[in-house]
Amino acid sequence: MPIQGVNDFVIRFANVNGSGSASANLLFARSILRMGAPIAPRNIFPSNIQGLPTWYEVRVTADGHLGARGGTDIMVAMNPQTFDRDVASIEPGGYLFYDSSRPIPASRLRDDILVLGMPLTDICTREYKEPRQRQLFKNIVYVGALAALLDIDIHEVEKLIGEQFKGKDRLIAPNLRALRIGYDDCKSRFVCPLGIRVARSDAVGNRILAEGNFAAGLGAVYGGATVCAWYPITPSTSLAEAFEKNCARLRVDRVTGEKKYAIVQAEDEIAAIGMVVGAGWNGARAFTATSGPGISLMQEFLGLAYFAEIPAVLFDVQRGGPSTGMPTRTQQSDVLACALASHGDTRHVLLFPDGPGEAFEFGALAFDLADRLQTPIFVMLDLDIGMNSHLCAPFRWDDSRKFDRGKVMSAADLESGREFGRYLDVDGDGIPFRTIPGAHPTRGAFFTRGTSRDRYARYTEEGSPYVDNMERLLRKFDTARKLLPRAELRKAAQPTRIGVIHYGSSAAAMGEAAELLASEGVHVDALRIRAFPFGAEVGQFIAAHEQVFVVEQNRDAQLRTLLMTDLGVDPAQLVAVLHYDGTPITARFIRREIAARSSAFAAPLTREAVS
Repeated sequence: MPIQGVNDFVIRFANVNGSGSASANLLFARSILRMGAPIAPRNIFPSNIQGLPTWYEVRVTADGHLGARGGTDIMVAMNPQTFDRDVASIEPGGYLFYDSSRPIPASRLRDDILVLGMPLTDICTREYKEPRQRQLFKNIVYVGALAALLDIDIHEVEKLIGEQFKGKDRLIAPNLRALRIGYDDCKSRFVCPLGIRVARSDAVGNRILAEGNFAAGLGAVYGGATVCAWYPITPSTSLAEAFEKNCARLRVDRVTGEKKYAIVQAEDEIAAIGMVVGAGWNGARAFTATSGPGISLMQEFLGLAYFAEIPAVLFDVQRGGPSTGMPTRTQQSDVLACALASHGDTRHVLLFPDGPGEAFEFGALAFDLADRLQTPIFVMLDLDIGMNSHLCAPFRWDDSRKFDRGKVMSAADLESGREFGRYLDVDGDGIPFRTIPGAHPTRGAFFTRGTSRDRYARYTEEGSPYVDNMERLLRKFDTARKLLPRAELRKAAQPTRIGVIHYGSSAAAMGEAAELLASEGVHVDALRIRAFPFGAEVGQFIAAHEQVFVVEQNRDAQLRTLLMTDLGVDPAQLVAVLHYDGTPITARFIRREIAARSSAFAAPLTREAVS
């Protein structure tokens, strides 16, 4: 039987990069959102300019599950190169919509799906003379056809076309005509709507659709950043562009027109992080945006910033590695590279946002933490968060919030005769006082160096001062545990011995997977890690469960490694659930992996297993 459902399906568009399909697919997604139905769109694109396959997926989700589900209910197959693979990915009972201008042998189709062939190329050849017009309007024609098949209000699509081409009014009428051609032709060929369709709803509420990179760039503005030094790299480039766009709106003197920010496109990632460290040393709030290969190049400067204790913020939008890897695919594969960046004994602070909302929140928080802790702070995004649009609550900001500049000794402090030692721990928290260059004409000066020194920044290679300094840095790292966002616990409906730890973009899929598991009698407590070093609640969670799954999007179980080294956890207690093919992790994958290994713990319990 064909799949049935209202506001509950996954549709995937298979196109060719450079064909002009992206704007049409976005138009389709936004039309569903305008009807009040929640959506989770995801773009899967190649790393070249044009010619290779690209996919665009829209999950319509009345129940609010915004993670990748897995599987395709309706495939819009517009790429002959991937046709067989696309057909194979359709769920049994699903739907195939394709361009039937050229006959497809029955052997390439399936008898357990509903096949909808529409001669899109022939229609456009008949209606348009120019080849480029035929290609571009073909995309709008299939949007019109899908509006008919899925019962999308055609007037909502028409309004969106008017908004999209506002200021280019000559393009509105031709696009409206192409939309109607597809809509009317489809109505004449097929029984509409299909078993899956869209219905008006109010389930979206006041949520917004935002990309994580835009949110993080805006967060940097609100966090007080004034310097961005970066080198373009997929998938982080749009973060720096978002910072620039928002600075142009919010950081320009209304009277003089003077820009209150500096954005430098460096010659490479090494130069970029060098500029950030220099600006941070000079008292500015500075950051860079990069990805794994950039982190690799920045290692020496990161060691300098750690050892010389200079504030810096790095937004790492992770992609598939190692080396060039998969530049346009998502992973969580830079966790260890960032946590332990540079040679020698280094430990860095990591923040793990779960989507645009926390990308904004942590993007601002990172600058307070960098100043408070006088160290680099990594905001660990990934391509799925950064470059895809996600439904989230509107960003919030408390206008009364003050920047935390940490332990900075002022001119008055120095004038009063207070003792100043750049690496002197006066409070026992591992964090010394610093001075900003130029704070006082004669006092508060010190050498900033990457070599060993004593508490007063005097060069020395003696072992005792070196050990003293390294142990103080460990105390500072322990202080960070109390300042970072705490992990979030999602308890099962009934007591369970099974725990799951996850982080970042795995959050949405994990929430849905927990519900799927519960429906099958496998109950799990889930803890979402939001920062490293880990707070005390993480160790308590692990101790309260007999078996803990660690869900990650990398091959080598990198967060699991940090849990073992940072908390001294028995490796046998942590079971790795690893997904690293470059696509976003799905609820179905998590459910399958955990259910397959949890049968021994599925029996009802008689005691409370978690605090």
